[in-house]
Amino acid sequence: MGSWAALPTGKVVRLESAGPLPAALDSLPREAPAILTCTAPDAPSPKALVAAILDELDATVLGLFPAWLPEAEGIDGPGGAGPAAVRTLALRTAATTAHFGPFLAELAERALRARPAPFPAPFMSLSPGPGCSSEVAPSRFPPEVRAAGLTRALAAARRRAGASLLIEVPDGLSARGQEILVAAGEWLAHRAGLSVWLAGPLPAVDRLETVRAPDHHGRPSPLGRSARPQVPGRPQVPGRPPATGRPHPASAAERALESALSGCGWAAGRAWNQTIRPSALASPVRVDLVWQEDRCVVEVDGPEHRGPDAFADDRARDVRLQIAGYAVLRFTDAQVLTDPQAVVRHIELFLRNRRVSQDRVS
Repeated sequence: MGSWAALPTGKVVRLESAGPLPAALDSLPREAPAILTCTAPDAPSPKALVAAILDELDATVLGLFPAWLPEAEGIDGPGGAGPAAVRTLALRTAATTAHFGPFLAELAERALRARPAPFPAPFMSLSPGPGCSSEVAPSRFPPEVRAAGLTRALAAARRRAGASLLIEVPDGLSARGQEILVAAGEWLAHRAGLSVWLAGPLPAVDRLETVRAPDHHGRPSPLGRSARPQVPGRPQVPGRPPATGRPHPASAAERALESALSGCGWAAGRAWNQTIRPSALASPVRVDLVWQEDRCVVEVDGPEHRGPDAFADDRARDVRLQIAGYAVLRFTDAQVLTDPQAVVRHIELFLRNRRVSQDRVS
């Protein structure tokens, strides 16, 4: 198989690869579909697995807003006429595209309401309170409509002709689990037009076509941290990935922030470069800094996060973490290196307020 765009579409296939599979859009050619990756749990039924996959797809698409509705750029929050405006824009878009208008309108309003209010400059912040998952209202549409509508929105957000679900099959998945996985994939392919690629052992299922994955370069992930490209002024350390529990050795900003936090008693419980799995299906997310007990994540962003694709990936990733109950605070390298104490004060204020709120809830 010479190209990702040449893989079978609209059906379920078993994907065979000699190396790690790609999990990001920016590593694939433009003619390839938009890809969402997840892992396969041992679900009790195809219906339950479809529901879980649709929830993951829903969270991803909410996070990519307004990439799939570009005219809504600049509508920052659900206040005032925002919800009515995005619904109107969605219906207008659906009138000239394959989108189903009522579903796209609801999706746009839900995405807008999931957005936090803009935080005063210079800090970027996504900071839901405790129990934020309840603030993202579920869709009122049936699974068939959701599946097709979310697939179209994912493809539109990435300016692709279609979308694919790349599911990593874990070793040891039971025979029944394999049958459930394939049946759920067949439902999604038939109802939503998704290309479903199953990567991993499926010895209990013999009805699938097996195709060879094309060659590719790199393994960034839309649900995790994209691989950082070489950026002028930001030294790279070959062969030295982020060390769990410590700042990244190549990041002066992470080291500066840790130095500023090290004398603060309220900052106890922090952990650098940890892996979080927001849900049973989602691929693991590597975060810069986390207070796990407070469910607060801090990201330190270099210049590689400024591009539109990187921003969209970060946004989808943050929403997934928010839905799982995490707050996400983002600072740039420049903010940390220029005024680390201001960043520390912001984190302290946020954590103290969050702890008070959690105490009240408990």
